Amino acid sequence: MSISKKRKIIIDILLGTTFFFAIFIGIFLGLGLAATVNLGRLEDLTASSSALPTQIYDVNGRLITEFFSDEKRDLVSLDEVPDHLINAILTREDRDFYEHSGFSLRGLFRAGVHILMGQYSGGASTITQQVAGHRYCDRTEKTLTRKLVELWWALQLEREYTKDEILEFYINEMPLGHGTNGVEAASKFYFGHSVRDITVAESVLLINTYAKPTLYSPILNPDIARARQIEILDQMVSLGYVSRAEADKSFNDYWNNYDYTRINRNPWSERDDRAPWFSWYINKELEDLFQGAVDIYRGGLKVYTTLNLDYQEIADSLLTSQLENVNSKYKENTSNRLEFGDEFFVPVLNLLSLSFNIRDVYVSGGKQKIKAKQFFREDLNPVMDMVGTLFDINTVKQYSAKTYLNAEKAIRKNKVEGALVCIDSKTGYIYSMVGGSSFSSRTNWFNRAVDSKVQPGSSFKPLYYCAAIENEKVTPATLIVDKPVIFWNDDGTPYTPMNYKGKWYGSRLLRYCLAQSLNIPALKVLEKIGFDAAIDEASKLLGVTDLSEIERIFPRKFPLGLGVIEVSPLQMARAYATFANEGKMVEPLGIRYIEDRNGKVILEPEKELRARQKRLENQMKLMSPQTAYIMTSILKSSVDWGTLHAWAHFDRPIAGKTGTTQNWSDAWTIGFTPQLTTAVWIGFDNPGNSLGINFAGGLSAGPVWAKFMARAHKNLPVEEFNMPGGISTMEICSKSGLLPNPDGSCGDDVIQEIFISGTEPREFCDYHKKLNENRDQMLNVIRNTILLEDEPLDEPLSGISEGSDSEDDIIIIPNNPDESNPLLQ
Repeated sequence: MSISKKRKIIIDILLGTTFFFAIFIGIFLGLGLAATVNLGRLEDLTASSSALPTQIYDVNGRLITEFFSDEKRDLVSLDEVPDHLINAILTREDRDFYEHSGFSLRGLFRAGVHILMGQYSGGASTITQQVAGHRYCDRTEKTLTRKLVELWWALQLEREYTKDEILEFYINEMPLGHGTNGVEAASKFYFGHSVRDITVAESVLLINTYAKPTLYSPILNPDIARARQIEILDQMVSLGYVSRAEADKSFNDYWNNYDYTRINRNPWSERDDRAPWFSWYINKELEDLFQGAVDIYRGGLKVYTTLNLDYQEIADSLLTSQLENVNSKYKENTSNRLEFGDEFFVPVLNLLSLSFNIRDVYVSGGKQKIKAKQFFREDLNPVMDMVGTLFDINTVKQYSAKTYLNAEKAIRKNKVEGALVCIDSKTGYIYSMVGGSSFSSRTNWFNRAVDSKVQPGSSFKPLYYCAAIENEKVTPATLIVDKPVIFWNDDGTPYTPMNYKGKWYGSRLLRYCLAQSLNIPALKVLEKIGFDAAIDEASKLLGVTDLSEIERIFPRKFPLGLGVIEVSPLQMARAYATFANEGKMVEPLGIRYIEDRNGKVILEPEKELRARQKRLENQMKLMSPQTAYIMTSILKSSVDWGTLHAWAHFDRPIAGKTGTTQNWSDAWTIGFTPQLTTAVWIGFDNPGNSLGINFAGGLSAGPVWAKFMARAHKNLPVEEFNMPGGISTMEICSKSGLLPNPDGSCGDDVIQEIFISGTEPREFCDYHKKLNENRDQMLNVIRNTILLEDEPLDEPLSGISEGSDSEDDIIIIPNNPDESNPLLQ
């Protein structure tokens, strides 16, 4: 390249850079001059509008609940706050706070570039900018204009106040999640004590909520909060703010005594709420949307959601009733097992112990021990707690608190829980959501409909069957043999699954295999398409897009095919809704739009979602409409005569699937119509327990699902599943999956089946052809081995009828065992 060309390029770059900064400075000065008319706002930094609750409405405009909060803002001076909290803030938020003039040029430039590229997700603001943005800007607005206005106000704050004063504003005003503002209120909420007594580990957990109050909440997401806490503690050690020994000790002390019982009053416990699980979900959504820019407890918002209170009432009633029923039977079964052990096994063991002096096997009886523990927890421990409190005996109080905590753990371990979520099969509207047995107890706020990670069992099978049909590896008429098989994983380990109750069904068509949820055929389908295709399709259906998360969730081993992964009911509902939506992605939606206290629409999540879906239209297609229709047809068979047939009392087309994990610890039923998709899960929060064989998916979750769908559709018109073009219907033989023989030998085994055009069978039935050949061979063998020589055969042999369709119907014993017999070879 010549020197003149290089010089021209350099000049062009300089001119472009100069032009960019000229525009930048011009906009900045213009905004600054416009903003000077509002400088009087700095004179009243504590002014605020009157507090109004946020109102949550259902899809028909009916009030669900209100979010409100007493004033959870307790002011503290900078001198009252421990140094390690300030150091944690500076480490996490703004290490150059005492050096800069209110902004970071590098951070501002980076934010500007990200905004222009449409990739801005927050961050890059100094402490001063955060205070300015919180006071004077709408921080939900991700635009360059907002960053410049924020910068202007930051400069005004730096001019009017000292660094310590700005930092004091920061620690007293900024939202820190769960309706708290300021470190004092937040410390009391999260840790049960004043910020003056906060530890190093607690300080880091607290300041992490500045960035994303919901994501880093040690209550909502303890694992995520803990991981981020480790990162910041390591940085504080490297910066010399705290020693490694002090950081480790504080960290271990906190997590070794991790307990939510220290949390005091919370506005959630004082609300009238017609859908508490859904409201809890919406609360988290609002915190994610506003990122602390709006006080969702005092801002007077009106949130218009997708919930249908009519459906919600049905869901609450049905799931609560079924959980009471299942828990009662589970306790009864457990008690019966203990009684059997006490009556039969314990006496034998004690006899052996006393006779042979074997102390290790002596037991006093499982049931008696349980009764003793129950007496201690329910009768004695409350007295101990009262005595410890009255006389301030710390040892007694600590032991009593530990007993309560252990009791809560025992209850969670042995209590059967459940969840139900219903969404619109096309729009993704969340119409109803129940996240557990009861929301009244503070220890039971875990929303299992959204946040649980449990195994889907056999309900996972359709998520890769569809990939096999899409890739034309199989059809509904593919013949698969169901018999014991060993599957070998890539690491050389064997996997030998069983069917429900250990029964095998022989050769069956794919439709039957999925409708009856046979395990061996399912794994043969998985083996045929391979792990890559199966995982790719299943992850898209479940809405899992992050590659590292996909690798973590989906093991590349054969147990994957039987649902040995972790999902939530909401994820399974969106996956099944794809079949009802003709193969197009369905994204669950809880909030339609939000108004401020003056009735102005400030956020429209639904409008933004639809715009994004339209922009990414090609990516919304997860499978062809033909594949979706065939999957729907097979899952209709599951309801008509498969694992859900006991509840098939519907006045409309409906499809679904049951699911049960290998040890009966999780029970599922998921199904859909063109209008609604509903997922029901029943099981345990903690793994290890079993519902028992009598509570498989169709027996425990099935009744709830069926009754809910029947009542929810009561006033809805009957809709058929739309059959797209490219689907052919033809007669096949149910024994072979092939074309019926022209001679009519397939008889009553001829059925109708659907195919993606071009995948229909081309050959005639070989099953009945071989059957006829075998019948002729039988006659010849019997003629040669049983009949007397030269005696004519005037009548048909007894035992051979026109209706016999299998060689297994006749047992042949030749006169000469050494003589060759083609049927016995």
